[in-house]
Amino acid sequence: MGGLIEAIVSELGRFVIACISRFGYGGILFTMAVESACIPLPSEIIMPFSGYLVTTGQFTMLGVTLAGAVGNVIGSVVAYYAGIWGGRPFVERYGPYFLVSRRDLDVADRWFHTYGEAAVFFSRMLPVVRTFISLPAGIARMNFPRFVLFTFIGALPWCYLLAYIGLKLGERWEGLHEYFHQLDLVIGAGLAVALAWFLWSHWPSRRRTDAA
Repeated sequence: MGGLIEAIVSELGRFVIACISRFGYGGILFTMAVESACIPLPSEIIMPFSGYLVTTGQFTMLGVTLAGAVGNVIGSVVAYYAGIWGGRPFVERYGPYFLVSRRDLDVADRWFHTYGEAAVFFSRMLPVVRTFISLPAGIARMNFPRFVLFTFIGALPWCYLLAYIGLKLGERWEGLHEYFHQLDLVIGAGLAVALAWFLWSHWPSRRRTDAA
């Protein structure tokens, strides 16, 4: 299991880095759109790497922040219309194939029904809810222009924060270089644990779907 998780984390990282390195701002936009369409491609990899590339002169902070936020909007619109066209039964039926569990949907539902349209804005910096809040917004047929606006302005600080972390790490690269191997092991272990928990908590719901 450890080897499988390590391979998955490694492949995710390689895919993100290759996509952004090759397509520039378009790669940031695309990968953030994938994440926001409820497909597990973590922005915690996408945006810090983009911020790191600011230190090389390839990007600007404004550019990576806007690309990330626009990608977030595009992916969220896809999830929003999935909620409108298929409703909750559709999401429950096919969501597990993308590791979207009923529990994830329940959490996002509670947030949306508790905080209303404001949840679309405030949840963009929260785990789980950030990725899935667009589904209940679509099911509830939230006003579309307001959905797009709240998604965009909510995504901006999250994208900037993650890119800023990558920027600061990039600026201190020489000072961190001698500690990089140890740091890499810690980060890798943390990602492996997080991904293992995610797969463990989501995969059973897919198996139940297949059995049904």
